[in-house]
Amino acid sequence: MDRTKSIELLNKSVADELQAVHQYMYWHFHLDDQGFGPLSNLFRRVAIEEMMHVEKLAERILFLKGDVKMVPAGPVETTTEAQVILQRAAEMEHEAVGIYNDFAIQCGQNSDSATKQMFEALVADEERHGDGFDKQLDNIKRFGPSYLALQSFNTAQAAEPTPQG
Repeated sequence: MDRTKSIELLNKSVADELQAVHQYMYWHFHLDDQGFGPLSNLFRRVAIEEMMHVEKLAERILFLKGDVKMVPAGPVETTTEAQVILQRAAEMEHEAVGIYNDFAIQCGQNSDSATKQMFEALVADEERHGDGFDKQLDNIKRFGPSYLALQSFNTAQAAEPTPQG
């Protein structure tokens, strides 16, 4: 096994996951500010899972005696329109599935089955994230703009003070 190859792939993954964490938190903040509580919470939960991925990847890098590069793969996109956010998030997750499948294959070819299994587990997580975003997009297509309006209305209603009796 060539540890340097596995460390390289793991660090690329750390960079991608850090970018996802930053991106999803940005979208979480903006969706919350716009009153889209359920969508905002979805992005918050996924961002936390992506942080956990960074931790697992870093632990494996350190186990292989490498150094963790804590640099996001790219800048945060400043999109703030809910449907566009969901489309981009779904794209990011589907791209991650392809990348992690490829990394798993490379690790298998490199006789690093532990890292291969880690990437395979990440594929399952990213597929689940992508499915969650796809379901939200399907709901927008099915119910139209009223789907997002209802989320905003429910959030506003929950924030109203309760009458004193």
